Amino acid sequence: MADLFSDVRFKHLKDISVSHLYNLRGTRQYESHALTFTKTKSVNAAIAERRKPDPKGKPGYVRVDTVHQGDRDKEKGVYHINIVDEVIQWEIVGCVEGISEAFLAPLLCDLLEQFPFVIRGFHSDNGGEYINKVVARLLNKLLIDQTKSRSRHTNDNALVEGKNGSIVRKHMGYMHIPRGYAGAINRFYKEHFNVYLNFHRPCGFAEERISEKGKVKKVYNHYLTPFEALKSHLNASNFLKEGVSMEKLEEIANAMSDNECAAEMQKAKDELFKSFSFFKK
Repeated sequence: MADLFSDVRFKHLKDISVSHLYNLRGTRQYESHALTFTKTKSVNAAIAERRKPDPKGKPGYVRVDTVHQGDRDKEKGVYHINIVDEVIQWEIVGCVEGISEAFLAPLLCDLLEQFPFVIRGFHSDNGGEYINKVVARLLNKLLIDQTKSRSRHTNDNALVEGKNGSIVRKHMGYMHIPRGYAGAINRFYKEHFNVYLNFHRPCGFAEERISEKGKVKKVYNHYLTPFEALKSHLNASNFLKEGVSMEKLEEIANAMSDNECAAEMQKAKDELFKSFSFFKK
């Protein structure tokens, strides 16, 4: 502007280095003219209540979260849906191609149906896959109370998030699995994995102890399978769904030993992974 068009306004600027321009941008005078600030507007979805569930020691209040199996070449991988009861840690895992309402609603119906006891509470984070009208209508139809995590309370959904790592990631890994295998993975979960988790895999149950300084510490001295935790609950049969009895659940638990069930589950998992085309030579 100064040399080619003889604009005197740029006479003192034409010899300033580019690096010094960045120094000028950090001055109070520049920022007062160039920067504008607007307050972030919170998004309030009138779906679910923002609070921590209070099961009062009764089973039937579940936590849910999603585990994504990664992307590759702009292609989405499968999604694992992990649902865990807060009190007895009964866990049901499913798999779906996508987390839109069309995929997720039918799977949620199937997963909730696999629980042997009545579901009374459904708690998730604030993800749109669960906080939407389709899921809200589904839960209302089943008379299930829906809640969501609170702001600045990172531990609200800590139980299921811990299970994501110790259960789902441990067995399924972090590699990309194409969406086309969601059906096969979901069948493996339903026929083998969920039975192993709830009848043959022990979970640690915390006992809170208060130190001399008043600090609460959780100690894990009790290890039970979710079914054993359900049996140890007073009046456990009162929580079961219609058509489900403790005798039927006992038959499933005694059908094979813990080691036999683990070996059968591992064999089914190996066959599943061998069916993935990217594993074949």
